Amino acid sequence: MSIRFICASAAAIAASFSMTSNAFALTELQWWHAMSGANNEVVEQLAKEFNESQKDYKIVPVFKGTYPEALNAGIAAFRAKQAPAILQVFDAGSGVMMGAEGAIMPAADVLKKGGYTFDKSLYLPGIVSYYSRPDGTMLSFPYNSSSPILYYNKDTFKKAGLDPESPPKTWPEVFDAAKKIKSSGASACGFTSTWLTWIQTENFAAWNNVAYGSNENGLGGTDVKLEFNTPLFEKHFQAIADLAKNGTFRYGGRTSEAKQLFTSGECGILTESSGGLGDIVKSGMNYGIGQLPYYDGEGRPQNTIPGGASLWVFGGKSDTEYKGIAEFFHFLSQTKIQARLHQVSGYLPVTMAAYEETKKSGFYEKNPGRETPILQMLGKAPTANSKGVRLVNLPQVRDIMNEEFEAMLAGKEDAKTALDKAVQRGNAAIQQAIAN
Repeated sequence: MSIRFICASAAAIAASFSMTSNAFALTELQWWHAMSGANNEVVEQLAKEFNESQKDYKIVPVFKGTYPEALNAGIAAFRAKQAPAILQVFDAGSGVMMGAEGAIMPAADVLKKGGYTFDKSLYLPGIVSYYSRPDGTMLSFPYNSSSPILYYNKDTFKKAGLDPESPPKTWPEVFDAAKKIKSSGASACGFTSTWLTWIQTENFAAWNNVAYGSNENGLGGTDVKLEFNTPLFEKHFQAIADLAKNGTFRYGGRTSEAKQLFTSGECGILTESSGGLGDIVKSGMNYGIGQLPYYDGEGRPQNTIPGGASLWVFGGKSDTEYKGIAEFFHFLSQTKIQARLHQVSGYLPVTMAAYEETKKSGFYEKNPGRETPILQMLGKAPTANSKGVRLVNLPQVRDIMNEEFEAMLAGKEDAKTALDKAVQRGNAAIQQAIAN
């Protein structure tokens, strides 16, 4: 064997050993998420940027399907003692995670383990309260938070004889505009909405400062009695049911399906997440943005509550892993990162600094309406009615509500019956979940 070959082999082995050693030096942190399409590309890019910014940790994104599928996968993995470091959980799953004592490490504590002090004054108040305990401890790290807003088709408004620069502010104004759109033939339907549970019930309660349930809607304790069958809710849903009789209101589905009714031009008004902006822009339509409608009353509107998802950290990890997660959360909190994420999507910036940076850049002046979802959350300090909704089984309760809403929209029952049945069935499901 030649000397040259021996030397070359030795060099290759040494290089391989060095690469292996470096690889083992990295602490890998799996990030399970539910982002698909363009949002998945954002996840991959953020992980890439973080991994390239330091040499100790490696974030490994893993797509786990839809929001409910990702939540179920995370719970199953924890029970099998194979939980990822970070799990993205949608807003409805927050109560499930909060109820899993010992399963999670509060985000505020994770940051402390990394040498960072959690200061809630640096974050948007509405987001902090939504993902925190009543004592203010932040439990999860906000990632893609959104707020429901109103979108409207300016061309449709013109055809219907409505002012395209003046979106309706109250629900009666929305219903009147929807009737004009329908009767004028400007579009096949006047109004539609995504997420009847999150927008028309949970956010409806917060924005109008009325109770969704007892115990601060679940933030003050798990034993919650649902209260969304009061007169204001009945009035609102009966109005929607009446509009549905002749197609002035058109139901799209339980989640975001109704957005397609708007982007296709079929419906002239849409209430939807601010995070749905990308698809609306992509459609090329001449759209406008307005704040979420409300009913006139003292102190109204109050504040909206965020949707989207946040990042939860499982318990039982090593200090090294927690330090890595803290570094990643710190990375995500950087002003330049938050400002960029906010500006390229309809999601909200997590920090006040990112919001102020975006404001100073003139972004909102160039993009009218893009500040609306933030102003809805920052306008007032949250009340007991508007901090959010926390149920140990909110996804299940939403399914029950959707079943009754669908029966109502099909003309099988009126709004009072639908809401009464949803409350009765929901309360029974909550008690069963608590007992288990």
